Amino acid sequence: MKTLVAYFSAQGTTAALARELAAKTGADLFEIVPREPYSAADITWTNPLARCNREKIGKKDVPVAGTVADWESYDRVYLGFPIWYYGAPNVVNTFCKGYDWQGKRVALFATSGGSGIGRTVEKLRPYVAGGEIVKAEVIRGGKTLDDILL
Repeated sequence: MKTLVAYFSAQGTTAALARELAAKTGADLFEIVPREPYSAADITWTNPLARCNREKIGKKDVPVAGTVADWESYDRVYLGFPIWYYGAPNVVNTFCKGYDWQGKRVALFATSGGSGIGRTVEKLRPYVAGGEIVKAEVIRGGKTLDDILL
C-alpha cells in the first residue's frame, strides 16, 4: 500500500501535523499551495472583504500550484486542512477536483480554533467521488493523529 499525506496549511498548524503524520506512516508528503499564495490579510476572516471570505461566499475555485506525481499509485490519502466556514477551504476542493479518487481510502484531519468536523465530510464527498472517506477528525482536545490512522 502506498500512502500520501496531502495538506493545505494557512498558518503552519496543519503543516506540522502533516509532517508528523507522514513520518509516522512512512507516507509521501504533498503541500497544497494556492497558485496565488495567501497573505495574512487574505486569511483574516473577520474582515468581510478578505480574500478567503470572497472565495468561500463566491464558491470560487482556487487554482493550485503543482500536482501530485504518480497519483494513481496511491491507495491511501490523508487530507489535511484548517476548517474554514465549517468545511475545507476552497483550495482543497479545487485540489480534489483535479484527481481521480476511484478506489482510494481517505482520512481527513483538520485543525480549528473552535469548530468541530461538522458537515465537512458531507461537503467534501462530491470532490472525492469514487474514493471512500473512512475517517475524519479535528485534531485537538484529546484527539490525536492516531484517531485517523488507516
